[in-house]
Amino acid sequence: MSAEGPRVLVVDDEVDICKNLADILGDLGYAVDVAHEGEGALKLVRERPYDVALLDLKMPGMDGLTLYREIKALRAGTVAIIVSAYATSSTAEAALGAGAWKVLAKPVDLPKLMDFVDEAVEQPLVLVVDDDLDLCNNLWDILRERNYRVCLAHDSDEAAARLKDQAFRVVLIDMKLPKDNGGTVFRLVRNADPRARTVLVTGYRSETDELIAEVVREGADAVCYKPFNVPSLLTTLRDLIEPHRGTTAQ
Repeated sequence: MSAEGPRVLVVDDEVDICKNLADILGDLGYAVDVAHEGEGALKLVRERPYDVALLDLKMPGMDGLTLYREIKALRAGTVAIIVSAYATSSTAEAALGAGAWKVLAKPVDLPKLMDFVDEAVEQPLVLVVDDDLDLCNNLWDILRERNYRVCLAHDSDEAAARLKDQAFRVVLIDMKLPKDNGGTVFRLVRNADPRARTVLVTGYRSETDELIAEVVREGADAVCYKPFNVPSLLTTLRDLIEPHRGTTAQ
């Protein structure tokens, strides 16, 4: 969520639809940007993060589903709602399979759409910092199924950029990274937002125990070991998002 409030991107080739949605969302306190085709939308996404993207399915050039895949690669934490006058069960299945959150038929039920936008921006924002791309993708799927918004970073530079852009409820930090260790990222988190909760992650327990102990002393909230016990990881995240503090190992 940006400092000026939740940010929404509306992408539709119909100018009037974009204007109406922008006016409604703006009146509700959202910061809204508009694009009428895919490349223009991607230019905006490269410049700033969005909490929610409302994407028309059928547009000239890049369709909404292709656009969402590009947005997800750039800004994995953006929640996508696909709208379409051509929505079918196969369309919905493809969109949801790609990671979109909801699919709505046109003409859009505006109260339902606004409820979805409100619900999406309230989903806790989690940052996963890990150089294992497959693991990141798996965690994205697992956490999105539980209605977490999930951003990804694969090294300390990417983590610093994500932390500058958005405020995270929880940051999962791999302790072995290409250029730095997890202690560096933990300190980046603390400098960016001392309120963010942190989970240290490692598959190299014997190699990282001393570093983990040091970072726990500095205030890390929890430690989880690979391969993950997924129920325990989910419990840890839930507990950290609730208003009490404790350092645990899973």
